[in-house]
Amino acid sequence: MNSIHKALVAAVLLLTATFLHADASESAITKKLGGLRSLSATQRPTATIELATEIRSLPAGLPKVRLANSLANLVTEGDQGVDALQAVADALSQALAESPIPEKNGHVPEPYTELASLIRYESVTSTLSDPLLAKADEALAANDADVQKADFTLKDLHGKKFTLSELRGKIVMVNFWATWCPPCRLEMPDLDRIYSYFQPQGLVVLSITDEEPFKVNSFIAPTGYHPPVLIDPDGKVHKAFHIEGIPKTFVFNRDGKLIGETIDQCTARQFLQMLSKTDLHK
Repeated sequence: MNSIHKALVAAVLLLTATFLHADASESAITKKLGGLRSLSATQRPTATIELATEIRSLPAGLPKVRLANSLANLVTEGDQGVDALQAVADALSQALAESPIPEKNGHVPEPYTELASLIRYESVTSTLSDPLLAKADEALAANDADVQKADFTLKDLHGKKFTLSELRGKIVMVNFWATWCPPCRLEMPDLDRIYSYFQPQGLVVLSITDEEPFKVNSFIAPTGYHPPVLIDPDGKVHKAFHIEGIPKTFVFNRDGKLIGETIDQCTARQFLQMLSKTDLHK
């Protein structure tokens, strides 16, 4: 075998090994992503940061973007802390910088919206300079403006009507949820305790679902959940609030101004942090 042939064989073997390693890493990361929800609240932040680091080490390409975006979808479940949030934002920023995704039919690709949401609602930073990221943030700002203007009248499970605009003078948490949603069920006990504690100070929690009333009542009745549960039968309120994923919670102050919103499931600490912008006191 001459030297040129040997060099070609070595190059092919090295290239093959590189691709096999990348595939193996992507497969391993995908498996770890699937197991994140099974980890305890104390284990999950560290595992998330490790995954973000592993994703950053992958070669550039759409698989890297997809994995970073999947992790971004998971990091907002519960209270994983600012370090985990920033690590994930860094991984997604890097992946998009290396492999930008073109706009399609006027729609911003979902990874840009996910990153813009982390920046806007979780106060992380990003080094990514991309017009599509700016466009995603503009869309989020427009959605927030729609929410600020939105009003609704819905009935609870007992037929009592609640109108958002008539609750001026109260601090209102509008929470979108469903019986089939595990993260929704996880945050309900915290919402219940917060409502019970702050109700005398004028806190109202409105839990809105678009499910069938009998199904909702069958789920709620045994739990002793205290906040009003409202039925949005045709989903109009969901649309007005641009609900694409649940749980999702909005906080309005006594003047009816939108002062905060969540991306996903929250803990009691996170809810209390949002409410600290109001005049409620412990």
